[in-house]
Amino acid sequence: MVAAVAIVAGATASVVGFGIGSLLTPLLAARYGTPTAVAVVAVPHAIATALRCWRLRAAIDRGVLVRFGLLSAVGGLGGALAYTSVGSHTLTLVLGALLVLTAVAQLTRLAARWHPRGLTVGALGLASGFFGGIAGNQGGLRAAALTAFALSPAAFVATSTATGLLVDAARAPIYVWRSGADLIAHIAVLAVAATGVVAGTLAGERVLLGLSRDTFARVVAVAIGVLGAWLAAGAWR
Repeated sequence: MVAAVAIVAGATASVVGFGIGSLLTPLLAARYGTPTAVAVVAVPHAIATALRCWRLRAAIDRGVLVRFGLLSAVGGLGGALAYTSVGSHTLTLVLGALLVLTAVAQLTRLAARWHPRGLTVGALGLASGFFGGIAGNQGGLRAAALTAFALSPAAFVATSTATGLLVDAARAPIYVWRSGADLIAHIAVLAVAATGVVAGTLAGERVLLGLSRDTFARVVAVAIGVLGAWLAAGAWR
């Protein structure tokens, strides 16, 4: 099951810029608990993100990366430091509701009227990074924020991926420091997940390159909405 979900997660992340943590973390959390799942998933997430970033490096929007991505990494570090001591139930419920609202705004084109500038860009980066560090579900909120920048499909995924790589670089050492024993104890699951997300990443890239801008925007909006509904329903229970 981990292998199958990892392949789907890697392919999804290649198309919409997120999905590995969102799909794998709940699966592993059901068996090992959320703190362990967040730490274990961080490793295959970092591997797949680095691969995707390298293959799409030419499409990265460096301006958005500097203004949004760097502060997202700062937020990710703060979230990682707090993830074992702060309950994520309420945060996950709020995140789910926010993602659903974002999806509705995107599908109805209300989001097209909003173009973040100045401090708003940095605030979005900090918020998405913090959620990623504390709950392992940063990708959906990051994608929701990036929809406001009117990027092409390749630039969207590439910039989202580069931001995710910065976040991984900030939070992964914290996870290893605090959960190193758990990572060693679950090395087999970690290896299967890493192999699966790499295979999915390579397969999903073919789909991404064939999408038009409008189709891509709808796919991202639907993916964000589904993730938000899933997170909110899980937190509500």
